Amino acid sequence: MFKIVREDRFLKISKKFLKKHPDLVEKFKQTVQKLENDPFEPSLKLHKLQGSLEKFHAVRLTYEYRIVLVLIIVDEQVILVDIGTHDEVY
Repeated sequence: MFKIVREDRFLKISKKFLKKHPDLVEKFKQTVQKLENDPFEPSLKLHKLQGSLEKFHAVRLTYEYRIVLVLIIVDEQVILVDIGTHDEVY
């Protein structure tokens, strides 16, 4: 089981995002729960980012929206960093 870490910046961004998209609240909760259980679950479509974001990974919330995260395998932590559209987070 992985530990989900929500940094202050992410809490602020996600609160604003979910207020703007109340229809995604349940999907967000399900996605975070899947990350906690197994971040490599195929439905999450976990992928490593490139370029200036090369130290981050991302998972798909929906076709349009992504969650950017840091995946630390040694300590079994998932640090949530950003949430938004593909263009906003990349």
